[in-house]
Amino acid sequence: MNKTQQLLLLFTLPIFLWGCPYDSPYGIDAVAKQDIDENLIGSWATIMTKPSDDIHVKEDPVKIIFSKNTSLEYNIAITGNIDELRPYRMVANDSIKGSAYLSTVAGKHFLNAFIKGKIYIAEINNDTAGLTIRCLSEHFTGKYIKSSIELRKAVELHYRFSAFPVYDDYFVFNNLKKVN
Repeated sequence: MNKTQQLLLLFTLPIFLWGCPYDSPYGIDAVAKQDIDENLIGSWATIMTKPSDDIHVKEDPVKIIFSKNTSLEYNIAITGNIDELRPYRMVANDSIKGSAYLSTVAGKHFLNAFIKGKIYIAEINNDTAGLTIRCLSEHFTGKYIKSSIELRKAVELHYRFSAFPVYDDYFVFNNLKKVN
């Protein structure tokens, strides 16, 4: 192995070991409190660029479907070539299905997605560029979270004091466009 390959491995290995989406038995709010955003209802699509090996990248279409479950909660389905999620046992029949609700912390909107018995926290932003969903990384906080109140405080502290929020690079959906 030459020096360049060793350096590349040195810098990419921590990304793979560090990059897991944050999951918790708790949401930012213990129960849904915020009305759903009707503008999110529908199908959203994007092309995700993912590394396929050390040199090449591959592009795969991904679609996220939001439907209304209640006035406070969504049903969500994520479809596409999402093979890297199979080790997490989130994928069933080429899709991930669950429910979600919104929370607001530090002036930012978050999706609390309940999938396969765990809650995943993602920052969500819907603007003129499209819908962006960024899952928080497993290591956004060093604290052991024991309640929704502690999770809310940890997210608020993270966004208040971190120069750059810590997202899981493999679970970032940028510029999703509404499709029908």
